[in-house]
Amino acid sequence: MDSRTGTGTDSRDAPGTPDELDDEVRAELLALRESIDNIDAALVHILAERFKCTQRVGRLKAAHDLPAADPAREARQITRLRQLAETARLDPAFAEKLLNFIIAEVIRHHETLAGRHTAH
Repeated sequence: MDSRTGTGTDSRDAPGTPDELDDEVRAELLALRESIDNIDAALVHILAERFKCTQRVGRLKAAHDLPAADPAREARQITRLRQLAETARLDPAFAEKLLNFIIAEVIRHHETLAGRHTAH
């Protein structure tokens, strides 16, 4: 009996724990995790590029006294992204939440840029 869990087996010997995976499963898991890590890195770089573009948009808006937010464009983008998500078999609600988070951050940046522009 395992004194730690009170069960008849030692939990360290449970199938599926990292110590008990066979080499083939461990190799596949490692390969998948490496792919996930690469995708995460790509996402960070893609977001960085996106924010470089939105910063330029923000500076342009500030220079021409345009509002930081553009609700009509944002609505079009959400509709477009939901359709892309459906095609890609990604949960459209998740895609919308992600885009809303990104849009909120972009608007915050644009408002900051507009404040700097009017202060000069």
